Amino acid sequence: MITHRGIKKHILKQLQPNFSFEKALWKKGYKFIAGVDEVGRGCFAGPVVAGCVVFSHKPYKLGNIRVDDSKKLSLKQRREASFWIKENALVWGIGEASVSLINRIGMGKATKVAFRRAIKAVNKKLDFLLIDAFYIPYVRGLKRKNQKAIVDGDEKSLTIAAASIIAKIYRDSLMKKLSSKHPKYGWTRNKGYGTKEHLGALRKYGLTRHHRKQFVATYFKKISSSQAQLSV
Repeated sequence: MITHRGIKKHILKQLQPNFSFEKALWKKGYKFIAGVDEVGRGCFAGPVVAGCVVFSHKPYKLGNIRVDDSKKLSLKQRREASFWIKENALVWGIGEASVSLINRIGMGKATKVAFRRAIKAVNKKLDFLLIDAFYIPYVRGLKRKNQKAIVDGDEKSLTIAAASIIAKIYRDSLMKKLSSKHPKYGWTRNKGYGTKEHLGALRKYGLTRHHRKQFVATYFKKISSSQAQLSV
């Protein structure tokens, strides 16, 4: 007898990322398929970080490990998943674009730099890329036809989800270290995002060298404009 709980569990499993995209490409003869994703794009402080993961063409048993969009997982789930990914993936790599680079060339270009660095870090000739949402230009050895941009890819492709998890674990650890030097901004808790705590500290203490100047300036300009409109 199938219980309501069993049906719900089955539906949830079906909605989680899987290897359907990867399997279709493996059947076409592509061997080394990488999933790529970034974290920290919308933050006010800290670098943008990308992960790149390649799995072998073989059956995997996740057991109780949940590999999904990193934002949907608890810290415990992300840690367990990150450990499983690094133990079971064929190769994996991390790429980082610093705040100074973001301030100099903008978030869009800096994110693509982080992607290319993560791809380079796996140190393997790749056949195909699966990316969350958009294409990556100028990837050495790979043409655009060997990339597939998937909207909400970290919710559909297990390889992309894995990349998002290892990138999130890496970046959160980095923000925790930076927070020890700048504890007033609460980066251990907010990871550099524009929370009430972080914005209050910015108003009180100003910018650090780890802040994205244009992001912060644009935000406060919008706030000032909104307040001016309300007062008219």
